[in-house]
Amino acid sequence: MSTRSEHQTVPLSVLLKRELANEKIERPEIVHGQASQSKKGEDFTLLKTECQRMVGDGVSTYSVFALFDGHNGSAAAIYSKENLLNNVLSAIPSELNRDEWIAALPRALVAGFVKTDKDFQERAQMSGTTVTFVIIEGWVVTVASVGDSRCILEAAEGDIYFLSADHRLECNEEERLRITASGGEVGRLNTGGGAEIGPLRCWPGGLCLSRSIGDRDVGEYIVPVPYVKQVKLSTAGGRVIISSDGVWDALSAEAALDCCRGMPADAAAAQIVKEALHAKGLRDDTTCIVIDILPQEKPAAPLPPPKKQGKGVFKSMFRKKSTESTSCVDKEYIEPDVVEELFEEGSAMLSERLDTKYPLCNMFRLFTCAVCQVEVKPGEGISIHAGSCNPGKLRPWDGPFLCLSCQEKKEAMEGKRQSGDRYSSGSE
Repeated sequence: MSTRSEHQTVPLSVLLKRELANEKIERPEIVHGQASQSKKGEDFTLLKTECQRMVGDGVSTYSVFALFDGHNGSAAAIYSKENLLNNVLSAIPSELNRDEWIAALPRALVAGFVKTDKDFQERAQMSGTTVTFVIIEGWVVTVASVGDSRCILEAAEGDIYFLSADHRLECNEEERLRITASGGEVGRLNTGGGAEIGPLRCWPGGLCLSRSIGDRDVGEYIVPVPYVKQVKLSTAGGRVIISSDGVWDALSAEAALDCCRGMPADAAAAQIVKEALHAKGLRDDTTCIVIDILPQEKPAAPLPPPKKQGKGVFKSMFRKKSTESTSCVDKEYIEPDVVEELFEEGSAMLSERLDTKYPLCNMFRLFTCAVCQVEVKPGEGISIHAGSCNPGKLRPWDGPFLCLSCQEKKEAMEGKRQSGDRYSSGSE
């Protein structure tokens, strides 16, 4: 056995390679592809595979895939692409182990989205963007979303799961009520004479979404607080599709999955975009990312010859499995196809989203703002629960804490102050 001193002399590069080799035994293979047809040039993607973080004396890997569908210009989409991931990661304490890191992701995503929106709005630019942000760590898929781009999952057994929420005012009554309660107005475009046309929109501004990053001119009751869903796949894997509304306005989830069945990820993304354009034409930027989460290659085994030739691994993986019994060799390593839900929350209230029920004493540092991560002097931090309407459960002196700037942002989003007050000096 190696002594402590001998262990410390192992080069870091060797240690990383060794840890990565060990990971491959229990981690999936991630294969992705993307395709896009541009009309306005406001769709942007972020694709980062094999991201690494240190865990003890080893390394853990994860992948990030994101779609930013801008409107009223591309500035918000570009800014979010360049800054959102770093803002999310900065909200996660560095000393967490792998399981704690995964458990911390939902709250870190909320903090990262709000910080990105807050920082961008301070630039006084008026564009906005939807965001669908996916982090894959092992078999765990975590999705955070604002707007009307969508993320779906087809597990290996054929069941379809919706991993994002649709924040269009037209189809989300709860969001309509939240906006009106916060001081906004919801209605259709009035053409005069009492005639109203088009989808429901938020006024002022006329945005048909209830959540986004940016959109400074609409008001802060259009919030950046994301819906977050976290699931764990079985080791049989699955296929994830992230697409902008240019796809989902034309295709159902079932149609998108069916049209590319049996295709590798890159060809699948191109086929989905092609089908959407065939159905509706190029009315908007149309972007698709396909991610296949696959089991690592198994050792050669004496399997019987396939009954149908030429269909490919994806044809057999992403279709409903037969209920007929498989061979003993199959049963040896194929687990039941079960997708386990680990977390789901869509509330727009920061006090609910940043409250941590997970037993992590170091989830939020005592003198650090839970959103923007700036240091807060003792006595200056404001509890996320300040002003809570449920004092029996949440005490105003309990953390996590916000700096004054982020507390103002929270109050504006909740309609506790006029969202224009903060920027009144720069408005016309």
